[in-house]
Amino acid sequence: MAATLKATTMLGAAIASARPAGLKAALPIRRRAGVVRVANIAAPAEEVLGTQPQATQPPFEGGRKLANPPPFSLQDLRNAIPNECFEKDTFRSFAHLALDVGVVAALAIAAYHIDNPLVWPLYWFAQGTMFWALFVVGHDCGHQSFSNDKALNDFVGNIVHSSIMVPYHGWRISHRTHHANHGNVDTDESWYPTSKSNYDQMDKWGKLGRLLFPFPLFAYPFYLFNRSPGREGSHFDPKSPLFTDNEGPMIETSNKFQCAWLGFLAGCTVALGPLAMLNLYVLPYWVFVMWLDVVTYLHHHGPSDPEEEMPWFRGEEWSYFRGGLTTIDRDYGIFNKIHHDIGTHVVHHLFPQIPHYNLEKATEAVKPVMGEYYREPEPSPGWFPTHLVAPLVRSFGKDHYVEDKGNVVFYKKDESLKLF
Repeated sequence: MAATLKATTMLGAAIASARPAGLKAALPIRRRAGVVRVANIAAPAEEVLGTQPQATQPPFEGGRKLANPPPFSLQDLRNAIPNECFEKDTFRSFAHLALDVGVVAALAIAAYHIDNPLVWPLYWFAQGTMFWALFVVGHDCGHQSFSNDKALNDFVGNIVHSSIMVPYHGWRISHRTHHANHGNVDTDESWYPTSKSNYDQMDKWGKLGRLLFPFPLFAYPFYLFNRSPGREGSHFDPKSPLFTDNEGPMIETSNKFQCAWLGFLAGCTVALGPLAMLNLYVLPYWVFVMWLDVVTYLHHHGPSDPEEEMPWFRGEEWSYFRGGLTTIDRDYGIFNKIHHDIGTHVVHHLFPQIPHYNLEKATEAVKPVMGEYYREPEPSPGWFPTHLVAPLVRSFGKDHYVEDKGNVVFYKKDESLKLF
């Protein structure tokens, strides 16, 4: 009996050590009688609930105090969230999608027939905002929170994301990597910090394009083709390091959806003319890109308190839980509901299987548990979230790189980073 128990323990340890380091997302269903059941979701999980990594250095103080391990666990947060927050309503998801598509169509038809130079800029902003709303619906598909049917989620995701020039499966897989490794300097995806050694190897234009405001607000299409500094691969290449061999066919499928959409755009260009398509699609697309880059950057950078510094982790100091706690909720004013509460991001990062329409309820449930570790979003001063300009510009002005060593690191500023 003892020998069997020992062998079982050794086998379990071997399996755990063989898993990818990034798959540390503990996203459990409620426990009963000490049994933990882990949900099968878009960001896989393996961290044992109720345990916390031991801090390996003295506690931080002042603007860095939230880098310390929290006094609660991921299981504590899960226990606080009502079960109904995890329930997916396919009809409700399709209703959100139908409304978005209806608004997109109405805006395009109205602007095309009005055809007034004073109206076009308003249309570009409004339609670009709606493209961003469509992206968020596809984002739910990627997390399998649109419905309980994976095939349906992927079909809808491919259609919706192709319509805004996003390769659904390529994005879905790299976004899964981001969620499973959030807050990890070495394995996070997209808006992770550049290490000092990589930063020194970047040329001036690479640094400006990634870090000097406002150039990074146009980065997303380039990221899809080339990823971020220090990483290689394209979201369109089935053989990219981003994907496993088994995922290659999925990338090819999304590429076919993209080609079909490009064909549709080409037909519209022939029928309506290049200038009309520039106004109807191309310029709104770039507004969408700016929305995406602003919102995703502010998810992980620029706390409202100028004195606070956001931590990034490595090695034994990193865990899925601590990394998720470094995300930031934001108030986007009138746009909160238009873009499906994507600014309610902390709970989403820790429990990505929660549908967007339940995020606010889940957030209210965990706030008493999180205490000061929940960064209460600064209220929007009005319909437009102008209060977010200051933390956005401030962060790009000083958050440039992190040191190569250290398991808890903070951004440093490159005083020489200037356009001229």
